[in-house]
Amino acid sequence: MTKALERITYVEDDQDIRAIAELALGALGGYQLDMCENGKVALERVPVFCPDLILLDVMMPIMDGTETLRTLKSTPELADIPVVFMTAKAQRHEVQGYKDSGAVDVIAKPFDPTDLPARVMKIWEIYGRDRRIGGELS
Repeated sequence: MTKALERITYVEDDQDIRAIAELALGALGGYQLDMCENGKVALERVPVFCPDLILLDVMMPIMDGTETLRTLKSTPELADIPVVFMTAKAQRHEVQGYKDSGAVDVIAKPFDPTDLPARVMKIWEIYGRDRRIGGELS
């Protein structure tokens, strides 16, 4: 049985995109959210908020998404939190590179706000299934 998805940290430097995602994931999806404007802020708040999932923009000032993911994965207490990149740079080879770096999936931007909660839930369900099949949770 996969744990219910309840808490999401969303890391995005664009205030308008954060606002749209907050409406989509909070109001429509019913998730508890922690909205962060960059990777540095996220790394400070993730250990306190304890999200089930992190949605992470790739291109951000201060600390970009790939550097943020690398830091998360190298921090033992944060390494197991699944990360999904959200990016306009979603060519097939780029998506594979993100997955190779440790992301569980990629959501292309621009995204459909009305579809975002269902898309996130589908990724969560596939991630949980794949972990069970892979034997990590057996």
